[in-house]
Amino acid sequence: MPELYVGLMSGTSLDGIDASLVDFEDHKTRLIAFDYLPFSPEIKNTIQRLSEPDVLISLKDYGALDTRLGHLFAETVNSLLAKAKVRASSIIAIGSHGQTIYHAPDIQLPFSLQIGDPNIIAEKTGITTVADFRRRDIAANGQGAPLVPAFHEAVFNHRTEHRCIVNIGGIANITVLPAHQSSKVTGFDTGPGNTLMDLWINQHLNLAYDKNGIWAKTGKINHDLVANLKQDTYFSIHPPKSTGKEYFSLSWLNQKIKTTDYKAEDIQASLCFLTAITICEAIQKYAPLTEQVLICGGGIHNDYLLELIRQNLNCPVSSTELYGIHPDHVEAIAFAWLARQTLNHQPGNLKEVTGANKAVILGGLYQGNKAI
Repeated sequence: MPELYVGLMSGTSLDGIDASLVDFEDHKTRLIAFDYLPFSPEIKNTIQRLSEPDVLISLKDYGALDTRLGHLFAETVNSLLAKAKVRASSIIAIGSHGQTIYHAPDIQLPFSLQIGDPNIIAEKTGITTVADFRRRDIAANGQGAPLVPAFHEAVFNHRTEHRCIVNIGGIANITVLPAHQSSKVTGFDTGPGNTLMDLWINQHLNLAYDKNGIWAKTGKINHDLVANLKQDTYFSIHPPKSTGKEYFSLSWLNQKIKTTDYKAEDIQASLCFLTAITICEAIQKYAPLTEQVLICGGGIHNDYLLELIRQNLNCPVSSTELYGIHPDHVEAIAFAWLARQTLNHQPGNLKEVTGANKAVILGGLYQGNKAI
């Protein structure tokens, strides 16, 4: 009998909402349907403004965006189910990551804030919704991120091959999957993924992202500039660790270098290389036995970024699609899986990844209009 869940993901790239309809019958993971709702420029700008470090915002603006995103998430679910011709009553639960506004796991009073009111999602879809996944891990003294490595372990682990899963969204993270379960699964945020490149090209060319890395490829990588950026303490901190776009921002870039001293395209090329080399060095240091690297997330579409990663690794680099899951779908499917973990009273975090004291059941439950 089908065991259907919906996963919702809106990541640090701020491009839109990914929605997956997943069947976990017989403990397998099968994608039934996928939908994507792009954010309007106005919504993206609002999220970006509220996410800026140390920005003063009104509670009215914050609450309005929380409500607005809740409606958008619900509309995306209803659209997904309509296209798949599946009734809401057939869905066990929705797992909604929400939109991260601020991630600060290392301050004196740590927190991670995701918005997109799950009450609205549950009410407008009629489906029980699991949300607010990160704060329970933080309550257990974890980083609250990354959370997807538990799902990576469930679907991509291999009996004889050491693998590393690289997710490149706004922020990049790795999951180290040892063969034979010879050691614990680990993972962490390596640093910026697409976020700095997206911000820089938006500032200079008014484009949302550098398609295929075409603009970066017209520039010249400045290795002294990259070395300067790599002196940031984040890159030398031992995991567990996590970060966000509120840290790796244009303010961060302007504090590190005098951007007017360089050609804009050379900075773009150097930012692309910064993402690639920090991913590769993290793998080399913390996953030296890696035999296969699998890439997922929006970074898979940056051909120049992948070229740089391949140049700096001595193992095959492939898309997760090679093993059955399209790279654009992984995170949305992961949050369907995490919702299933919650409803089955199973933990969703890996304490070796987040640094939590223990494995915990993640998320809050928002009851739908039907009993489960």
